[in-house]
Amino acid sequence: MKLFLKGAKCFTDKCPIEKRNFAPGQHGRDRKAKIVGYGLQLREKQKARRIYFALEGQFRAYYEKAARTPGVTGELLLQQLERRLDNVTFRLGFASSRRQARQLVRHGHIEVNGRKVNIPSFQIGVGDEIKIRPNSTKLTLVESSREFASHQPAPTWLSIDPNALSGKVLSLPKREDINLPVNEQLIVELYSK
Repeated sequence: MKLFLKGAKCFTDKCPIEKRNFAPGQHGRDRKAKIVGYGLQLREKQKARRIYFALEGQFRAYYEKAARTPGVTGELLLQQLERRLDNVTFRLGFASSRRQARQLVRHGHIEVNGRKVNIPSFQIGVGDEIKIRPNSTKLTLVESSREFASHQPAPTWLSIDPNALSGKVLSLPKREDINLPVNEQLIVELYSK
């Protein structure tokens, strides 16, 4: 399944999923395994983990926190994943992929409320202001990402100032705002066994 992990490459004809739409190996074309039950639930969890680049322990902690919080557990889980600093950096258009956004955060190019933060899993709250640090605005990576982001629609839960390379969290993301091919109910069923 196409998870758009390669940034702009997945929007072109060079996307590996488009070029070779079968399993790897000698018998990849022939094998059509039907996945049911546990395998389907596990695949959904792994898909969400890989989209957000969360480790297994982190993902489990996100689920347990969502399960303790009153509300729909699956939506709360996706909300926590969506509020990670590397994901918010990607959603604001400072990077063309989540992997690139993660690198920007790790290398110290992002400020949250005026303070440098280099932890990709940092949880962003309502009212937080995220921006590129002043000495990092001329990076070619940021310039190319700004061009890429100008063609993408902005999420409704974020306000973006493309000229100042900054953004603000207006509200928590709702399920309608998260347009990912993930069935969060299967993840909840997997962890609640």
